[in-house]
Amino acid sequence: MARWTARVDPPWDLDAWRDIARHALRARVPPVDIDWQDGNAPAALLAAPDLRGAPTTRLIPRASSALLGIAGDVLCHRDPQRLGLLYRLLWRINHGGPTVLSNPADADVRRAQALAQAVRRDAHKMKAFVRFRAVPGDGDAFIAWFEPEHRIVDRVAPFFARRFAGMRWAILTPYRSARWDGQALAFGDGALASDAPPDDAHEDLWRTYYAHIFNPARLNPRMMRQEMPVKYWKHLPEAQLLPTLVREAGTRVHEMAEREAQAPRRRIPARAGPAKVVPVRPDEVPRLQDTPDLPSLRDAARGCRACPLWEPATQTVFGEGPVDARVLLLGEQPGDTEDLTGRPFSGPAGRLLDRALAELGLDRNTFYLTNAVKHFRFERRGKRRLHRNPEAMHVEACRPWLAREIEAVRPEAIVCLGATAAMALLGRGVRLMEERGRWRELHDGTRALLTVHPAWVLRQQDGAAREAAYAALVADLALLRGPVDTTDDARTITR
Repeated sequence: MARWTARVDPPWDLDAWRDIARHALRARVPPVDIDWQDGNAPAALLAAPDLRGAPTTRLIPRASSALLGIAGDVLCHRDPQRLGLLYRLLWRINHGGPTVLSNPADADVRRAQALAQAVRRDAHKMKAFVRFRAVPGDGDAFIAWFEPEHRIVDRVAPFFARRFAGMRWAILTPYRSARWDGQALAFGDGALASDAPPDDAHEDLWRTYYAHIFNPARLNPRMMRQEMPVKYWKHLPEAQLLPTLVREAGTRVHEMAEREAQAPRRRIPARAGPAKVVPVRPDEVPRLQDTPDLPSLRDAARGCRACPLWEPATQTVFGEGPVDARVLLLGEQPGDTEDLTGRPFSGPAGRLLDRALAELGLDRNTFYLTNAVKHFRFERRGKRRLHRNPEAMHVEACRPWLAREIEAVRPEAIVCLGATAAMALLGRGVRLMEERGRWRELHDGTRALLTVHPAWVLRQQDGAAREAAYAALVADLALLRGPVDTTDDARTITR
């Protein structure tokens, strides 16, 4: 019987192996008559003829989805017998054993599963232990050096492309390199460890953070080495701290045990304000003429029962700021942080708003900040409270409180941050994205400006889209530094 040589190039590529394996099946070449070789290996002096020259029949090969699923992992293994192993399984499937992979006791099946598991474990380690370092002189480029056990770069690189889509990076390994330019992946030859930067400033920050979160009471060196093998330590900046942290763990645990116990902190603070809250029924909310000043309104709002949102919320989040503020910033509703602190715009969206105002030279303390809805609407997801948009009934229930706030402050301009704020002030039918960035006059002469809510900016997934959304928000808020319209008697809102 003739003997043949089958070369797979690249040796980890499923399509390359599948193509030559299908040809072998159509040529009816049994597994014992094939010498499988990696495509990048030098040819032997007495090598058998290339399998692609074998005459084929009209046989239609069959390959189960289970085999193709495991073959992609097995091909990445460095075991030189893996190519023949996979073809042997394929041959058996096509010659009387279509269910061979369902037999866990089969020797070939056990070997293939072991190789696939080793590759998956190596891929997991690569995702966990790759550390990018900034390229000197190019703040937007990063390089990582890694030494995988198997040929997994092509399988794992798409994970990093999704995870770090907003930056340019390269992962170098001894046999293969992967590069991401922000748009597409490219692969190249292997590299040297010296081709990657030796260190960068970010690693000092990471080491400081790691040292502070290291818990000596939970130290388990055996499990640490199992999950983070010593061979990977040279790639990890925090590994430099491990000998010292492990050596001092006993002393630190003793100090923790001897330390005086502290009372646990409440995550949800006690409700602010008077000890006794006077409930305000829905029919009482419109009749608040007796409480025109902000302190009285704030106290009365703590007892608002005009809609169901008061019950699951921690507290009413009323507005804050100077009573004579020229500009009133109107948001949509409190978030999780605001519900816990009782202050508007104190969470991530508030910090983004502070950043935008600071870039424009505007002082947040000169504005009156409030929300159209005074209670946090959320849904529980495990231990987390996820934001839910308020409904029209919630906006309508809070409208009297907002009207009294505007009456007490009498601002020259109101900035609506988000669609809910615009609806509360102007009614339904407002097209926020079409009307944003332009002044409009209300019936009493007050000027109104519409723009997006800072939380909407934070929800943009893509880095470039988020930066563009933030720049547009800053551009809208920049109108506060100039006149409110283009007429000759235009007034400047901020000084």
